Amino acid sequence: MTDETAIHTEGLTKHYGEVEALVDLDLGIRRGEVFGFLGPNGAGKTTTIRTLLDEIRPTAGTATILGMDTHLKSVEIRDHIGYVPGDLAMYPNLTGMDTLTYFANLRGGVDWDGVNTFAERLDADLSKKVGDLSSGNRQKIGLIQAFMSKPELLIMDEPSSGLDPLVQREFQKMMREVVAEGRTVFLSSHTLSEVQRVADRVGIIRNGRLIAVEGVAKLRSKAIRRVTLVFDRPVDGDRISSVEGARDVVVENHHVTLSFDGEMQLLINAVTDGHHLVDISTHEADLEEIFLTYYEDEVV
Repeated sequence: MTDETAIHTEGLTKHYGEVEALVDLDLGIRRGEVFGFLGPNGAGKTTTIRTLLDEIRPTAGTATILGMDTHLKSVEIRDHIGYVPGDLAMYPNLTGMDTLTYFANLRGGVDWDGVNTFAERLDADLSKKVGDLSSGNRQKIGLIQAFMSKPELLIMDEPSSGLDPLVQREFQKMMREVVAEGRTVFLSSHTLSEVQRVADRVGIIRNGRLIAVEGVAKLRSKAIRRVTLVFDRPVDGDRISSVEGARDVVVENHHVTLSFDGEMQLLINAVTDGHHLVDISTHEADLEEIFLTYYEDEVV
């Protein structure tokens, strides 16, 4: 662990009786990044967050947030983080502004010009009672209260729930602005498209176990691509099939299609040796396809 670490866990484990909700989580999240925490419902995402925030105690293991022990310094940690829970609940008879005033007072004050700017960006109506708002509009209030104190670390559990696409896009801009200022976002989600757009790195959790931590670009580079090759004359597909990473090679006269998860340069070298390549196109797997490969035998 270093001063550059926003969240650090070692062997973090949580059992509910015989149910292993979280098992030996070793995780290091750097300051100044958006870290996407991916998994379907029941994978262990919310248990991880609740354990980090000392809402529940771990069965084993340790964790720190911004260098502070999550149990011993749990109150102090709250002065430095913004949090959007997955089960967001607010007082229904308070207006949005009343709710934000309540949280601002707990914080010792906020920049109200900044609050109004966030409300405009998210198209949030602060004059209505929270109980009269739709779930998406309540979610906007939750997001504003998390962002408004400009915390060092934002921890958000399914924060896009109920937001329309335009508001989601603005929210994604807000997250990128946070990291541009050197602050950190821990984004727990099963909304793969959102994570793909904003995350620097991704952790994938399955059945309470962290099964992968990769940069988004590196994950994509490992993914199977669909490749189409067009030559100036008919070709023999055997040479292409022999390239490491090539599979499902289909040759139709001048055209070749295949699935490929190897080094593209090796493929290019093989297909241009003695042949004139007229065109090449590839379709990279998106994060959803990659995610599903990790859950190949699971119900997502």
